[in-house]
Amino acid sequence: MRYVALLRGLNVGGANKVSMAKLKSAFEGAGVTEVRTYINSGNVIFSTNIEDRGSLTATLLEATRAHTGVETDIQLRDVDELAAIVEVIPDHWNNDDSMKCDVVFLQPDVDRPGILEDLGPRPGIEDALYVPGAVVWRVNRTDATRSRLTRIVGTPLYARVTVRNCNTARRLLELMRK
Repeated sequence: MRYVALLRGLNVGGANKVSMAKLKSAFEGAGVTEVRTYINSGNVIFSTNIEDRGSLTATLLEATRAHTGVETDIQLRDVDELAAIVEVIPDHWNNDDSMKCDVVFLQPDVDRPGILEDLGPRPGIEDALYVPGAVVWRVNRTDATRSRLTRIVGTPLYARVTVRNCNTARRLLELMRK
């Protein structure tokens, strides 16, 4: 099975600094194969025969902690799950100079369609789409400070998500399919 591991909070704002070489080594030490990292924000693509996702996640968490000293959360997505998320992102939604588009990956305990009501995107300011496993959020850069997505920072919900921009999510899927 091919997975991407999305590690939360690595190399963000100078905190939890971890080299991708060290992260790759941690995953290889945990017994997974074909390990590849993508950019410096905790994205690890790998293959494994381990079928129990809970056991796999626990093994990867322990290996990461042992090799890096960092406590973090890990979300795993297989190719089909990531494809289902990426495919709902409208083609014209991008992360560029005029638009900010993020994929908010949800831990299972907060993954539900009603999450959009909790987040409360502002009509006319931003758009949000729910897909099992994630919320895709889009706002024009000129309105980014008015986005309700920024309101979740520091909340219990924020501790249960990890965010990647849509360009990164699309690229991770491409790399997983190679």
